[in-house]
Amino acid sequence: MLALKQSGMMKTALENLWPGLEVELRIIKTTGDKITDVPLAKVGGKGLFVKEIEDALLDGSVDLAVHSMKDVPAILPGGLEIGAVPERADPRDALIIREGSNISDLPQGAVIGTSSLRRAAQMSRIRGDFRIRTLRGNLETRLRKLEEGQYDAIVLAAAGLCRMGWQDRITLNLDPFEFIPAIGQGALGIEVRSGDERIERILAPLNHRESAIAAQAERSLLTELQGGCQVPIAGHARIAQSTVELLGLVASLDGREVFRVAGTAPAENAVELGKRVAAELLAAGAGRILEDVYKTVIQPGK
Repeated sequence: MLALKQSGMMKTALENLWPGLEVELRIIKTTGDKITDVPLAKVGGKGLFVKEIEDALLDGSVDLAVHSMKDVPAILPGGLEIGAVPERADPRDALIIREGSNISDLPQGAVIGTSSLRRAAQMSRIRGDFRIRTLRGNLETRLRKLEEGQYDAIVLAAAGLCRMGWQDRITLNLDPFEFIPAIGQGALGIEVRSGDERIERILAPLNHRESAIAAQAERSLLTELQGGCQVPIAGHARIAQSTVELLGLVASLDGREVFRVAGTAPAENAVELGKRVAAELLAAGAGRILEDVYKTVIQPGK
C-alpha cells in the first residue's frame, strides 16, 4: 500500500512536470513483500524489497523504479544507478504507544514491536526491561496488531505514516541524533538503467540536491561497513549551508554496546565523509559487533 502510494506520488509529479507524458504503474511483488511471518534478518540477504524490481529494470520491462531508499542495498547491480532522489521527507523514527503519551508511560517489561535490528538495539538501550518482538506486515497490519493488544508500542518510520496521511497516529517522534534512523530513511530513490539519457532527462527536475547529498553520505557509510538494511547500522546526514554533517552508529543486538561517530565535510566530499566515519567506527571496535551479528542472526551464505 505504501509502495503504491509512493509510486503514485512520483507518477503525479512527473506528469505535472512533463505535460503529455503518461506514466504507467506496474506492481511487482518482492521477496520481502511475500515473506511476512519471519524476521527479515533471519531471511538474510540484501535487497529483499528490490531484487525482483531490479530484474524488471534490467530486462526492460519497466523504465524506472521507485524505492524507499532505506531498502536499497549499498551496492547496486551492474547496469543500474539512482537517477534521482526527490526531496526527503521526515527521516525520524516514530513511536506509536497503545496507551500513554511518552516512553515513561510504558509498563515494566513492555512489548515493543519492530522488524528492525537497528530499532530493537536502540529501544533496548533506552530501557533494558523492554521485550522486543518481531513485527511484520504492511503499515495497516502493524497498526492493527498494536490496537489488538499484541504490543504495547511499535516503532515505524515517520515518513511512511505521513505519506499515508496517518501522522495523527504518531505518539512521539524520536530525535534523529539520539535514536538514529536507518540509512536513507525518509528518502525515495528512483532507480534507472545506466546510460538511459531519456529517462535521466525526465527525472532531472525531481532530484533534490541536499537530499541526494545526504543519501550519498549515508550510503557511503553503509558501503564501507558492508551492511544491509537488516543490520544494526544507523546513519543520519544533514546539509548545513555547504557542509554535510554525518552521524553513524553500530550497536550490539541488546543495545549494551553502541559505537557512535560524527563527522563533517564539504558537501562535495559526502562520499569521502561516509568512508571516514565508517573507518572510525571500525577502528573503535564496531567490526566485532557486525561480525557477531552475521554469525548469530543473519543466515550464513545469504
